[in-house]
Amino acid sequence: MSSDQPDGIETLDDVEGIDDVETAADHEELPEIDDGRYLYCVVRADDDATLETTGVDGEPVSVVAEDGIGAIVHECDSIYDSADLTQVRRWLVRHQTVVDEAGEAFGTPIPFQFDTILRADDDGVREWLRDEYETLETALSELEGHWEYRVEVVETDPISDDALIDRDERLADLDAQIDDSGEGTAFLLEKKFDQRLTELRTARRESLTTDLQARLDEHAREVHALERSPTASLSDDVTGAGEAGTDGETLCRLTLLAHEDDEEAIGSVLDDVAATDGLTVRFTGPWPPYTFAPELGGDDEEATQSHS
Repeated sequence: MSSDQPDGIETLDDVEGIDDVETAADHEELPEIDDGRYLYCVVRADDDATLETTGVDGEPVSVVAEDGIGAIVHECDSIYDSADLTQVRRWLVRHQTVVDEAGEAFGTPIPFQFDTILRADDDGVREWLRDEYETLETALSELEGHWEYRVEVVETDPISDDALIDRDERLADLDAQIDDSGEGTAFLLEKKFDQRLTELRTARRESLTTDLQARLDEHAREVHALERSPTASLSDDVTGAGEAGTDGETLCRLTLLAHEDDEEAIGSVLDDVAATDGLTVRFTGPWPPYTFAPELGGDDEEATQSHS
């Protein structure tokens, strides 16, 4: 889950996973930062707002505010890059924790990726907030009270080939022909049989996904399908429906933007799915809306992207 970053912002990778994290070994040299601010998120905040927490590497976190909008930051003079993935994971988790705490303190934040750094002091951050005010104000208004939720449906007891043969006339015909054919013909028919099995399983999976999306659309502002093979996750927290185990096939993964008041209704929909024999559901959230954060733009000449 991550927001698109404005020009002049330095980023590492998606805060949700570390599978593709770039490390110092991937770069011949790292960018120099004389006076920077590591950016966690943007929230509604008054000039005197504070957030009592520590950030990545134990750095003290502050709120830099301008006209009712605050950036949660800490001072930094370099990016966070390491060949030690355990260290990177610690940084990622701490980044996420700060964003979560900001959300609890100020309401739904606009979150940024891990290693997002402004080449600026506090005054430069305020200037950036002024430049992006219209976009940030609109996004904060639209996202107020809304959070991101993730859904994964896993089939732990897949439908058998025999059951599919009973349901599909074409598959039943192929099965009968295989039994009555010679070796060469049977080989070709078996390939067609396997292809038909794949088609039926794919259609079944797509039908379940479409139906679930339609039901969730009634309670969510946006619903999007994700790749069925996820990257590593920062959290194993589960709420709502039953937890999916590691065995079985993932039928679908969805991400939702929904108001916090609709969380119970979403959970009820997923409970209905989880009650189906052979299916389990993993429901995580609420998360800051990484997937649904706005795309920001800018031409800050004092900042560059550290990773390209």
